[in-house]
Amino acid sequence: FQVFAVPATQQAYLKASNTGAEDRFAQAVAISGDTIVIGAPREDSSSTAINGDEANNSTNSAGAAYVFGREGASWNQQAYLKASNTGASDEFGTSVAISGDTIVVGARYEDSNATGVNGNQADNSASGSGAAYVFVRSGTTWVQQAYLKATNTDAGDEFGYAVAVSGDSAIVGALFEDSSSTGLNGNQSDNSSSNSGAAYVFVRDNDLWSHQAYLKSSNTGAGDVFGCAVAISGDSLVVGASWEDSNATGVNGLQSDNSLSFAGAAYVFKRDGTNWSQQAYLKASNTDQGDYFGSPVAICENTVLVGAYAEDSSATGVNGDQASNSAPDSGAAYIFVRSGSNWTQQAYLKPSNT
Repeated sequence: FQVFAVPATQQAYLKASNTGAEDRFAQAVAISGDTIVIGAPREDSSSTAINGDEANNSTNSAGAAYVFGREGASWNQQAYLKASNTGASDEFGTSVAISGDTIVVGARYEDSNATGVNGNQADNSASGSGAAYVFVRSGTTWVQQAYLKATNTDAGDEFGYAVAVSGDSAIVGALFEDSSSTGLNGNQSDNSSSNSGAAYVFVRDNDLWSHQAYLKSSNTGAGDVFGCAVAISGDSLVVGASWEDSNATGVNGLQSDNSLSFAGAAYVFKRDGTNWSQQAYLKASNTDQGDYFGSPVAICENTVLVGAYAEDSSATGVNGDQASNSAPDSGAAYIFVRSGSNWTQQAYLKPSNT
């Protein structure tokens, strides 16, 4: 992982303190101020918690995360993070997020059947259900603050595949969750919509975390993988569903015509007090089959950025010709902005060398 300063000069070259073959260090990265967190989901040590023994590689693909802090122009490793229930193939570090002194790390293949916050970690009867872990810093010392699970934990849901945090709110995606419910806080128990996906919001009050909302899309469909990407900023969040199939374009279009497989979508939710509601259904301005719009996503206040990594146009730069699909899988990104409660697409981005 390489760090660049402004202007674009390399400031640091970061490696794990226990670099190992196939650890996949930097598969997930996040930054906040002078702190970076980097995930290595295939790291193999059997240690648990913070700054444990890095040398015992007896737990294959347990995973780890590494925290680096900057002082002046110098970066140094500040912490080596492991799960409190390290297990083989859990892939702790699949996803990472940071906001100030709070880090969230996802472990998409963790196996416990616990639900909610700080449940029993020892019963590994829900294979691949997934988990997320919250760490907090005091000074330069990190401790684990919470162990997060879905409210409807189920095998294979991969809760923790995507994580995001903003202040005292965190969101965790479970892209292979199966319920057929739609919208907010619906029925979690009907698993008739395989791999439709879900996202879960957790909030912190006086160092205690609790579950606040269970999010589903407004057009839940089997295989949509809602929750494959998540982002949060204050009281707004965005969730990607890169396998969603509708042929709608733009904002709040028709969701019911599923004639474009894997076109993808993104959904914006807004919080009022403690209540969340869906504010917008986002599609590309040039929706097409197999573009995978919705992975990844990002949000900052009133601006959302959505990637479509397999979009095919040969355009370059900003707002070029979207109609020519002569550069297969070249990819694109789309910027949406909010005025009041209304979202519009502001820009269609392509590289300068598509």
